[in-house]
Amino acid sequence: MDRPVVRKLAVPAVLAAVLSVGAAAPPSAGGRPAVEKEPVAVGRGGAVASVDADASAAGIEVLRKGGNAVDAAVATAAALGVTEPYSAGVGGGGYFVYYDARSRSVHTIDGRETAPRTADENLFVENGKAIPFAEAVSSGLSVGTPGTPATWQAALDRWGSERLSTLLKPAERLARDGFTVDETFRAQTASNETRFRYFPDTTELFLPGGELPVVGSTFKNPDLARTYAELGRKGVDALYEGGLAEDIVDTVNEPPVDPDSRYHARAGGLSLKDLATYRVKRQAPTKSTYRGLDVYSMAPSSSGGTTVGQALNMLERTDLSKADDAAYLHRLIEASRIAFADRGRWVGDPAFEDVPTKELLSQRYADARECLIKDDAVLTSPVAPGDPRNPGRCATGGTPAPTTYEGDSTTHLTVADKWGNVVSYTLTIEQTGGSGITVPGRGFILNNELTDFSFTPANPAVHDPNLPGPGKRPRSSMSPTIVLDGHDRPVVALGSPGGATIITTVLQTLTGFVDRGLPLVDAIAAPRASQRNQATTEIEPGLWDSPLRGELEALGHGFRQNPEIGAATGVQRLPNGKWLAAAETVRRGGGSAMVVSPTR
Repeated sequence: MDRPVVRKLAVPAVLAAVLSVGAAAPPSAGGRPAVEKEPVAVGRGGAVASVDADASAAGIEVLRKGGNAVDAAVATAAALGVTEPYSAGVGGGGYFVYYDARSRSVHTIDGRETAPRTADENLFVENGKAIPFAEAVSSGLSVGTPGTPATWQAALDRWGSERLSTLLKPAERLARDGFTVDETFRAQTASNETRFRYFPDTTELFLPGGELPVVGSTFKNPDLARTYAELGRKGVDALYEGGLAEDIVDTVNEPPVDPDSRYHARAGGLSLKDLATYRVKRQAPTKSTYRGLDVYSMAPSSSGGTTVGQALNMLERTDLSKADDAAYLHRLIEASRIAFADRGRWVGDPAFEDVPTKELLSQRYADARECLIKDDAVLTSPVAPGDPRNPGRCATGGTPAPTTYEGDSTTHLTVADKWGNVVSYTLTIEQTGGSGITVPGRGFILNNELTDFSFTPANPAVHDPNLPGPGKRPRSSMSPTIVLDGHDRPVVALGSPGGATIITTVLQTLTGFVDRGLPLVDAIAAPRASQRNQATTEIEPGLWDSPLRGELEALGHGFRQNPEIGAATGVQRLPNGKWLAAAETVRRGGGSAMVVSPTR
């Protein structure tokens, strides 16, 4: 049989950048980016990809001075806390996936925020009804115990080679001297301006002089520089005990609101004991196989590894390399729809819920669910979940539950070093701007991560594994992923921000790279579709304006437009010790890929 022609999805022509990108220098003292953003770079000595040029340069600075991938990841993350303060920072949490080249093994750290000990399943319920989401977000109720500083220290203790104080220096310098405001930073500030003005400390920091920051101006955060310096001197315990911890607790429990705003910011119930007893979780990654490759990611409390893995397992029996674009996207959408149905029913914090992780990732279960997918018809959402412990062919069980909302912010970085170690790290303060509450005098916004819990049961007829509880981690969609070959060597590592669309972004990028033969930067740039067991599938303009939409609608698909889905980064291992770093070409103003020693 002749091989059908594969029509590549339209993507920007960016591969020429491989030949022109230069090495990165540290950020300049004046706050101006040392180099323009480039979405792809190839070379030796290690690689860093993030959404921001200053942050990627901080990681490259560490690699150039002899640090390893873990060291560079921490330095990059700290710098993102300066330049991406609405997406990440020490007031949030995340998930850290690490490949150890010496042992050829993958390890993970769950640094997810936790609910206060006072929380119960009615955390967001008043008078028998769920609090309006917009009110819950900008409140002390939404703030969980931060996990990011503890994640940094845990990773460094286990695999790092540098002291935290050394790794915070580039970010401390960047906060003190400033960075150049771009269109994305201004737009994100503008979208949060109303609620930022509720809180005087947030207004003072992010609306200098009471106005939106001007594109091209230098933005400085001396309070955050001092916070980083304190963490460098005292260690991350300073955030969990002592004066900084007290400041966080006071801010959560008595949000400092501008009285003239008349905004009612509900108080949280965070205690010093919540901070002092916080611990990250070192746990085994999820593992699934796909096209002879081993795909590693985060196990619950994140749903990323199980949901991406289950969808890949359902796609395993279809040769996506031979499918045309419409057939490829149809299969991708339907596999995602089914995987999200199971995610909603089964995945929560395993310290509180009986999560069938192994069964969700079994090929047996994927086969039982994959048979629901038809080439000439579309499933109706919400699809009912199956029973991974007792799978029946094409069977569904129980009542379907809608997918709850997750903020679409967060940030992702990917790092490799000259020894072959790799880090895929997604970190967040939840939605863009987090809770909107800045800790006075400390220079960072607190997360609103607890709004990732279900406020009330997603479906009253079915147990919801994602209701709040004391010390519980809210379910996440973060999917930092590392893919190994049959010899346990890295092939590619990637991840993305985007709330629940993280899962579909990682799934589509992986299949674009592995099945469709797209270069990594083009797989990242390809126009995205995101189906999360909902009535319609979100698609970006590149698909909305494409004839493909009509072909898929003829099958029964319904769509709604989303201007931007995710903002992925990745690294790819090349022969002879080279790495390719890749980032967005357009989304979030484009990402920044850098290598230590560029080659042609």
